[in-house]
Amino acid sequence: MKTSQCTNDVERRVALFAGSFAPFTRGHEDIVRRALTLVDEVIVAIGVNSAKHAMMSIEARQAFIRSAFADEPRVRVLAYDGLTADFATECGARCLLRGVRAVADFESEMQLAEANRRLTGIETMLLFTRAEYAHVSSTFVRELLRYGRDVSGYVPAAADLSLLLPKQ
Repeated sequence: MKTSQCTNDVERRVALFAGSFAPFTRGHEDIVRRALTLVDEVIVAIGVNSAKHAMMSIEARQAFIRSAFADEPRVRVLAYDGLTADFATECGARCLLRGVRAVADFESEMQLAEANRRLTGIETMLLFTRAEYAHVSSTFVRELLRYGRDVSGYVPAAADLSLLLPKQ
């Protein structure tokens, strides 16, 4: 996958928020919007994992996230393949942005942050999930979708819900 789309002004404070985002939830949205009070731009980076068979294509996930941030020009949505820390460096990101929902998340994020710092020198910024989103995960939303349940309370209000529905 070509990544020449990642040119940035060196002076900008850019955070890279990486994940599979299958799908992107209100918790993810909240992390991005809160991070925008601390940085100039957030790149939402969808990792390509050919070993996983996601219910949504990369293109559908990008469109869904872009629709959620149609009001926010400081959010870019890109897809990448490879190491997250390398992609962040290529994009000129000053830090990786991560959300933490529980103690278990914190422990794994701490280990990952140290590994990324050793690999490329990039720092990790952790934001703790608001209590009202702590129970929301992409897995939970996928399960609701699988059984035809309403997910509107769990995904960004401005997002195009039609992108989540199976093609008929």
